[in-house]
Amino acid sequence: MNWDDIKIFLEVARTEKLSEAAKRLNMDPSTVSRRLHKLEESLATQLFERTVDGHALTDDGEKLLNSARRMELDASHAFEEIKNNNQENSGRVRIGVTEAFGTFFIAPHLLALRQQYPNIQVDLLHFSRDVKISRNEADIAIAVERPKSTSTIIAKLCDYKLKLYAHKNYLNNTDKEIHLSNLSQHDWVSYIDNLLFTDQLSYVKELNTQLEATFRSTSIISQYSAIKSGIGIGILPCFLAEQDTSLVKLCADEIDVTRSFWLVTHPESRRLSHVASVWEYLKKLAEDKQNLLVPD
Repeated sequence: MNWDDIKIFLEVARTEKLSEAAKRLNMDPSTVSRRLHKLEESLATQLFERTVDGHALTDDGEKLLNSARRMELDASHAFEEIKNNNQENSGRVRIGVTEAFGTFFIAPHLLALRQQYPNIQVDLLHFSRDVKISRNEADIAIAVERPKSTSTIIAKLCDYKLKLYAHKNYLNNTDKEIHLSNLSQHDWVSYIDNLLFTDQLSYVKELNTQLEATFRSTSIISQYSAIKSGIGIGILPCFLAEQDTSLVKLCADEIDVTRSFWLVTHPESRRLSHVASVWEYLKKLAEDKQNLLVPD
């Protein structure tokens, strides 16, 4: 069996899109398609269901994915160990995380990690969906809900709070007071609920009121920028909003939304010293920055 064909199979399985896999592999889509068909012929089975939405793994495809992923992981780990002369805490760690948490919480606090482990390099990968650890998309994932997988190592990273915020300009330009009973009368910035990849990002039901958004976005950072412009009020994670002194927290006692982050990795990755060290660093970081995640 040709290992290059397995690499093509893995990339298509991860992206579920032939064109996206071809782009990542720097190959022509027709070549990727031809190589996949050749692999299927050699195995006398169909590995993907081809649909208008992309390539979905068949049962046999899932079986091959599990074995191929382990092969890839073993080869990657062996390469890292040889490359770094078997040194402890040396190598690259890919962290898959949502854009807001990665940008406003993880990235600003990596200096101490760098100082403690100068031979560890970090890739921060932003995802607007679940990170597929089983498909080797990252070494460590920070998930917004607890994964159901039984083949991964899962640990709660932290709770974090979300509160209602407005920019000072919005407050200066409105003639209505803002309190729990009249929230629907104000301009709102919010998610597009039917496009959320998880219910954990939704909060409207907890506000117990009907809200009509003036501005909606699938990106919490875009929502933050819109709120900061003064277009309306909205719910933001405290680890983001509390760092901006131009934002004012509203209805603090009445509105109290709590969510959690979860650390996820594969057992084989967790055994690597540099991955284990980053895992522990993230746990310690969340513990030390509780005032940012869950402010008083």
